Amino acid sequence: LNEIRLRIGLVFQHAALFDSLTVYENVAFGLVHNRRLPSAEIRRIVRQRLAEVGMEGAEHLYPAQLSGGMQKRVGLARALAMEPAILCYDEPTSGLDPVIARTIDDLIVRTRDRTGATAIVVSHDISSILRIADRIAMIADGSIVACGTPGEIRASEDERVQAFLQAL
Repeated sequence: LNEIRLRIGLVFQHAALFDSLTVYENVAFGLVHNRRLPSAEIRRIVRQRLAEVGMEGAEHLYPAQLSGGMQKRVGLARALAMEPAILCYDEPTSGLDPVIARTIDDLIVRTRDRTGATAIVVSHDISSILRIADRIAMIADGSIVACGTPGEIRASEDERVQAFLQAL
């Protein structure tokens, strides 16, 4: 079970960073506690992942010193450090201004394309989902009401889907 768990990366809605740890320590956390790597290798991975999310130079900062968008990027770097096959994002753009939300969307797409990891994104931000997804499943009242490509979702005749799309 632990082997499976290590292949799944989670990026939480509210970043879920450890307040008492620096950015470096947060990103290194999974590596230190789940992998038997030399400290030099951990340093290399942490720096590489922080650079990938545009957070190089922030290693010494604490979560309270970061904006919401920066915290989400650190959370993504922490998940990426473990090299997961599947990345699950919970509301990655909620609470962010449109510019930062677009940055997070771009990071999700670049990460997916670079790593080949499957990205599962749970979001109410339909414009974000239409930008980043290759497949979408819309759920209403606990059931999937539409499933398809962004184009197929836009063309759906389901009233609930159309009502959601009208909110754009």
